[in-house]
Amino acid sequence: MSREAADAPAPDAGICARVARYPTIALVLQGGGALGAYQCGVYERLHQAGIRPNWFAGISIGAINAAILAGNPPEDRIAQLHAFWETVTEPAGPMSLPALAIRTMVASLPEDPMLLSWARGLSAMGALLQGQRGFFEPRTLSPFVMPADGSDAATSFYDTAPLRDTLLRFVDFDRINRDRSVRLTVGATSVTRGNVRYFDSAREPIRVEHILASGALPPAFAAVDIDGEPYWDGGIVSNTPLEYILDCRPHEDTLVLQVDLWSARGPAPRSMLDVLERMKDIRFSSRTRHGTQMVEMAQKLRTSLKELITRLPDGRLPPHLDATLAPYLDDRVFNIIHLIYQTKVHEQQNKDYAFGRIPLREHWDSGVHDMDRTLQHPAWFDLPDRDIGVATHDVHRTAPG
Repeated sequence: MSREAADAPAPDAGICARVARYPTIALVLQGGGALGAYQCGVYERLHQAGIRPNWFAGISIGAINAAILAGNPPEDRIAQLHAFWETVTEPAGPMSLPALAIRTMVASLPEDPMLLSWARGLSAMGALLQGQRGFFEPRTLSPFVMPADGSDAATSFYDTAPLRDTLLRFVDFDRINRDRSVRLTVGATSVTRGNVRYFDSAREPIRVEHILASGALPPAFAAVDIDGEPYWDGGIVSNTPLEYILDCRPHEDTLVLQVDLWSARGPAPRSMLDVLERMKDIRFSSRTRHGTQMVEMAQKLRTSLKELITRLPDGRLPPHLDATLAPYLDDRVFNIIHLIYQTKVHEQQNKDYAFGRIPLREHWDSGVHDMDRTLQHPAWFDLPDRDIGVATHDVHRTAPG
């Protein structure tokens, strides 16, 4: 995996001083299955740098990672992330011993893209056929032979009961709902209404059902009932809660670390497998771009409104417009730092369900590497110019590789 704590770099006092100027530090985590280990690497390096987010928000696997982070004291978070991922990256059932033998053999060979692609293919096949330990297991009978009664067995291929037990082992929900210094937000999609709903610990108690619902991706997993209403994976509507973070009132100066698992940019497909992979990348990354664009537009509107008001005869709005326009006239700023997983050449369209230990290590280390590169730009953590209102940074677009 990544570096041991004893070898971790010391916290960066300069960056910590910059970050301390933000009342809100949000770590926003996309959905993406097995790719979620990348988010753990990002957080590990962030933690080593001395940066402590006070708002964790996620969708699907991002909701699971966010719950583990919010549901543990800071000193235990990295160990708990390691323990969770080491649990779920093992196949369920009798495939675990063959998987160990294959992993040992591959690790002893020189790194080769074709070999790594083959290993990931085996991991993905194992997930489909046997499930993942502590995560999900295939149902005994196909849902196609079950009566159409709306039951879990009739509407999904896998049982996520193991995940419920795993979450209760690694997440202290009492802590999430008791600790007002840390906020948790997860998104899920209403099956009957078709829109996304965000469950926020600042507004309501968070239970294990909220996390399960956020990751209940159909048709693999069944909908999860929350207060009488069924919910599916939030990524069906929006794969990131970024827009929710940016829309929350009252605004505060906010540093957002947006950790994405799907890159909107990529080469044109050359095969049908490439087409399937590219479709996933575009579908699950697009809302991040939209959220960033919307906050940029809102900040431009705010700046324009302030200038317009100064040109009014008495330099103020008519009283009947004060309440309506007040949310758009505050001087709070947003700094959005993107960290986007870059797909490796040996990965294919099954990369989000190839849960093996080899891809786990690679994804985790990629997160450490990208966060480390981001921290090499201390100025990115400065408060944006209040006349502009928003700043965005992305190491993959603005820094050399």
